[in-house]
Amino acid sequence: MKITSKFHNLESSFITRINPLIEEFNAINLAEGFTGFHCSPKLIELVEKHLREGLNQFSSSFGEISLRQKLADKIQSLYDRCYNPETEITITAGVAQAVYTAIGALVKEGDEVIVLEPANEYYTPAIEMNGGQVVTVPMSGPNYHIEWEMVQQRISSKTRMIIINSPHAPTGWAMSEIDMIRLQKMINGTKIIILSEETFEHILFDGHLHQSIACFPKLAEQSVLVASFGEAYDVTGWQVGYCVAPEEITKEFRQVHEAMVYSVNSPFQLALADFLEDKDEYKKLATFYQSLRDKFRKMMSASRFKAMDCFGTFFQLFDYSRICEDKDKDFVIRLIKEVGVATMPISAFVKERNGRHQLRMNFAKPDEVLEEAARRLSSL
Repeated sequence: MKITSKFHNLESSFITRINPLIEEFNAINLAEGFTGFHCSPKLIELVEKHLREGLNQFSSSFGEISLRQKLADKIQSLYDRCYNPETEITITAGVAQAVYTAIGALVKEGDEVIVLEPANEYYTPAIEMNGGQVVTVPMSGPNYHIEWEMVQQRISSKTRMIIINSPHAPTGWAMSEIDMIRLQKMINGTKIIILSEETFEHILFDGHLHQSIACFPKLAEQSVLVASFGEAYDVTGWQVGYCVAPEEITKEFRQVHEAMVYSVNSPFQLALADFLEDKDEYKKLATFYQSLRDKFRKMMSASRFKAMDCFGTFFQLFDYSRICEDKDKDFVIRLIKEVGVATMPISAFVKERNGRHQLRMNFAKPDEVLEEAARRLSSL
């Protein structure tokens, strides 16, 4: 039986398409979106503890209350905003599910959603699969920033949502307090909802502070905050994330969440709740990753790649225009085959055509992996 695709415009992510090539050439993988480190032994012990206790039944559809309470406490401590763990925090199966669920709950057929590009690969599919229309706004400048005048011009009577991501996974950029104030002013008096992905909230460099939507009262009233535990604690494969939003928005979110996944595995939730007792864990992340970033940039200084600004995340953009004029996706494939290093092209995060000669590299790897990758890339 031949099936006509319901979503003929959707295609696999670029990393999915190049994974067989990475395996074939046994390439060092700086393209992937997760760390190359083992998680804390303490966290493993906590999971084992809850498994041995037999806590393997369905959790509440909204997540284990102990984990929701720890999140509420953390947000209150960091951003001085109180969210009710009973009615305003939901545990999800990772951040991508949280994004999809928020869009599925809040975006109707024909609604427009503004996406700032480059953007995470799962934003556009989630919008299109739920009948929304993607309205792209390109970020500007060689190191990327948001032109708010351009965003304002793209807002229409159909605009339902604006998606922001800071620290910004595709580029390493981070929003400033002025950016957030301008966004807050822009949506004041409208029914536009902000979907804010803040997965890398603890990984910021050079004195930059995370500007969460939770810090801005009027903005928070019409915003959905989503994030993941995976990147911070080296457990991306556990697929545990969360959504934080005002009660009325959360009601809509939970209807879709319950129908989609019902609940997230309970032992891992309970382990993360216990692990969050140690508030020093996430405080170490910025220093650790800034040190890695600086080391990797120094390793790459012998190459013809030019490092771009990187304010956060564990991704570093490099410009390769001094090496060749190849299109970025073609150059990525060439690097896998010729030097055995896999990277991500910036065009993988852009719906519209992109002519920049930039690659994103994941530096969340052991020193010896980064050293070998830099040695190979410096041979070009």
